[in-house]
Amino acid sequence: MPTWPVQDAKARFSELLNACVTEGPQIVTRRGTETAVLVPIAEWKQLKHSARPSLKTLLLSEEARTDYLVRQRGLAKRRPAVVL
Repeated sequence: MPTWPVQDAKARFSELLNACVTEGPQIVTRRGTETAVLVPIAEWKQLKHSARPSLKTLLLSEEARTDYLVRQRGLAKRRPAVVL
């Protein structure tokens, strides 16, 4: 992924935005350290949709909360009985 120092990103923001749309995600660095990523909106929506809900979201939701936390019963394989 191409990197942009924050000074360049600020000075040439529309160029950064165009590069993001045409080439994909762009990394912004501050003092040589990767700080942020600019991604196209379609990719962001895909990432957001595929992300699991946070614990806070689960606890505050109106829906049943255990669907994400508890595995379905009966899917585990039983161990064979040991005869001594």
